[in-house]
Amino acid sequence: MTFKYRYRKQILLITIIIILLGAFITWFCIYNQKKESIKKPKPLLTEKKSSSNNKKKEEPKIQEIMVDIKGEIVNPGIYKLEEGSRVIDVINLAGGITPNGDLSVLNLSKKLKDEMVIIIYSYYEVRNLEKVRETEKIVRSNCATVDNGLTNGACIDNEETTTDTANQKISINKATLEELMTLSGVGESKAKSIIEYRQKNGEFKSLDELKKVSGIGDALFDKIKENITL
Repeated sequence: MTFKYRYRKQILLITIIIILLGAFITWFCIYNQKKESIKKPKPLLTEKKSSSNNKKKEEPKIQEIMVDIKGEIVNPGIYKLEEGSRVIDVINLAGGITPNGDLSVLNLSKKLKDEMVIIIYSYYEVRNLEKVRETEKIVRSNCATVDNGLTNGACIDNEETTTDTANQKISINKATLEELMTLSGVGESKAKSIIEYRQKNGEFKSLDELKKVSGIGDALFDKIKENITL
């Protein structure tokens, strides 16, 4: 074997080793790339979920109402409040009632409505509530009267008057002494008798049961029955 032939054999062996090593390195790189691609998260799905969650967290728009408050109030006028506010809220917003104001015939927890009118009566007006209501009906009727082809659409109509009156009925089971005394013909003595009766016998089961109270006869009952409730 000559020297030239011996070197040719070694070169061939080294060439084969280099080819095999290159093939191994190529395979190793491709394997690692596939492995990393499997581990990568899917960003598009994550973004879609986060955007949908943000939509759910959006707060609903707050609705507002306008209320007109008059009478024995420190700052009468029109006030803007959030929907769901109560009568007491607009009274506080208007600075509270005057020293002559009387809240005994009002439902302070009643929810307000848009365009609602609230009148704070004086102590004297509450004592003479029936007369005040009749006066209001006359004033409202004259207010809405057509004049020269024009009608004042801002006047409080008779339907609202009827609704307000119904809402101001006195509960014979829950009314205080002062509230019972606002009923026509019911003074302090009869009001105390009503309270004593329900303390002794429990709540009234019907309006007619009121006639069992000392001093409440048929005539007085017929006079106040439209203004009372259980």
